Amino acid sequence: LESWRYNFGGAVSQVKDFNLRMTTNFKRIDFPDDTLSPSEKRETAAGWELVWNYKNLVSGFQIGLKMPERLQPGPVAGKISLFAPVSLFFFFFLMLIITTMRGIELHPMNYFFLAAAFFSFHLLVAYLVDHISIHAAFAISSAVSILLVISYLRLVVGLRFAAVEAGLAQLIYLVLFSYAFFLEGFTGLAITIGSILTLFVVMQMTGRIRWADKFAAPPGKH
Repeated sequence: LESWRYNFGGAVSQVKDFNLRMTTNFKRIDFPDDTLSPSEKRETAAGWELVWNYKNLVSGFQIGLKMPERLQPGPVAGKISLFAPVSLFFFFFLMLIITTMRGIELHPMNYFFLAAAFFSFHLLVAYLVDHISIHAAFAISSAVSILLVISYLRLVVGLRFAAVEAGLAQLIYLVLFSYAFFLEGFTGLAITIGSILTLFVVMQMTGRIRWADKFAAPPGKH
């Protein structure tokens, strides 16, 4: 049962001395569109006690309640995959800032392999959810992708940069941003807050940098 509704009768109905008391044994409740909110709501140990009490009501709306739904792995995995380019953009953006500040040179081919390792998470989680729980698939895919990135960058740059800067950036923009899709109703807010915090941190890190000097051609090169 996905939802429960009580219909007063016609398109627009008048009811008098109406009282409906509902007790749920679950905490996650929501109300469908075009339904009346309860006049009283009290949390209990097992769920909620909801009361609709009207002396004289004229309305075309119904009374309704949405039941909690089990997390469907397919749609969640699909949303995570669709968001992959945004996550990769944030990851590369931070990597570019850090490497520019540190004077570390990464070739476009390095970024190509990093992108491949990054997207291995989305490919793996999309197929694993058909065989194991989505949380286990998420954890395994995250570990595999992070291991690929760290093991590669330790050869290109060094272990410290690979494990700390790159590993932390991937943890935030791949793992945590993707996990936001498990937070039903708060996904957009969580990602927005993360994006704003990223902007703040980068602005503080680069506020004193003279970009003209950073990107100036070395002496002898024209």
